[in-house]
Amino acid sequence: MRADLTASLVVFLVALPLCVGVAVASGVPAELGLVTGIVGGIVTGLLPGSSLQVSGPAAGLTVLVLEAVTEFGLGALGIFVLAAGVLQLGMGALRLGRWFRAISIAVVEGMLAGIGLVLIAGQLYAMADAKAPGSGPANIWGLPELLVRTVRSPGALTAFALGAATVALMALWKHLPPKIRSVPAPLAAVALTTSAVALLQLPVKRVDVQGLLGAIRPPSLGELGRITDAGLVGAIGTVVAITLIASAESLFSAAAVDRLHSGPGTDYDKELMAQGAGNALCGALGALPMTAVIVRSAANVQAGARTKASRVLHGVWLLLFAALLPAALGLIPVASLAGILVFSGWKLIPLKEMRPLWREHRGEALILMATALAIVATNMFEGVLVGLLLAIAKTAWETSHVQVHVDEDSDPEGPLRVVLSGNATFLRLPRILDALERLPRDRQIELDLLGLRHLDHACSTALANWADRHNKEEGADRVLMSAA
Repeated sequence: MRADLTASLVVFLVALPLCVGVAVASGVPAELGLVTGIVGGIVTGLLPGSSLQVSGPAAGLTVLVLEAVTEFGLGALGIFVLAAGVLQLGMGALRLGRWFRAISIAVVEGMLAGIGLVLIAGQLYAMADAKAPGSGPANIWGLPELLVRTVRSPGALTAFALGAATVALMALWKHLPPKIRSVPAPLAAVALTTSAVALLQLPVKRVDVQGLLGAIRPPSLGELGRITDAGLVGAIGTVVAITLIASAESLFSAAAVDRLHSGPGTDYDKELMAQGAGNALCGALGALPMTAVIVRSAANVQAGARTKASRVLHGVWLLLFAALLPAALGLIPVASLAGILVFSGWKLIPLKEMRPLWREHRGEALILMATALAIVATNMFEGVLVGLLLAIAKTAWETSHVQVHVDEDSDPEGPLRVVLSGNATFLRLPRILDALERLPRDRQIELDLLGLRHLDHACSTALANWADRHNKEEGADRVLMSAA
């Protein structure tokens, strides 16, 4: 119990600034990030699935939530999260959790890279106490103008310096002595910048505090009509995107956490239901969606946690903080939280993996980059869909390899032997027919299909039609087919 108690305090200190930062970056009251962290700790933490991973609001969903709140309003967020939680419960009941392990790693890393790029572009504005234009491309194209405005404004320059100091502190923290590193980097960054703002009376924007009960907004039936008016297709796409991304991130996190400890492994279906129950409750409270978070989970394991008690207790500490010290949130500079998320966004971009991936699996690297760029150019749901379609197309293309070998050493007086091997699918049909069309008309053809592992209906029909046409042509000799 002592180990779990210590670990819970460490996770609480890591989670506190991240919960607040994700909420502010998502365009919702800071307290809603704490609500999601509390539910993720106490409710999801008590349910079976994974014993040591920790759930809460995640930077990976920040962009999607901000888009949803901007388009449909804050009141619609609870409905989206509630619907996503119900879908997760259904998928867990249908035992679909294990199937999330079949998602292409290139698509997942591309998704995270796209999120990271959009997150960085948006939070650079928050670091300068400015409002982001909105969409990913607009945020990126507006960065030169932001730079000019920041340099010309002493207040914006001060805020940006705080954010930049936060990023530098987060990056350098791992190089400091172990005793100093016992304090989590996000907490140290927020504490130091908050202290600097208070001592120097710096004119920067701080977190807006409403109080825990004032921030909670359960969804109402009236919001359904407003969602329908704003666009039902977009709303459904948002729910599906939250469901798939939250589920995938949670289950990938579970797989990573299982490699960090020697205890019981994750039951993926039960974990998916636990995440669904947590998201359903978060939706009922009008809070942010939750997912298992690898940063908090790794901190939990590394702090020596032994049972799920550590993650439950971390939720209790968040609840006590939100209930007893809510005014403390109002002291935190927004620029510092933005700096934490800029650093988090940078960590989401798999720069180290890109070079070996490009060298060994160029197609996967292209899918990763295409997914990331599609997310930046469009939105989360459409970008991930583009990545999945590209991954499926690449797999279909690679698994449809077929070789057409013409035996030039065949007896000139006998039939010309042509051997097809591999997988004959409609994707390779043009190549097969081109090779057959080049065969001599005045010689008997022996078409050997015994080497084919797969022959789809399109190829079978096309080969039969080619043989019929060849046999009917004037002066052409007969085609002989051999097949299993």
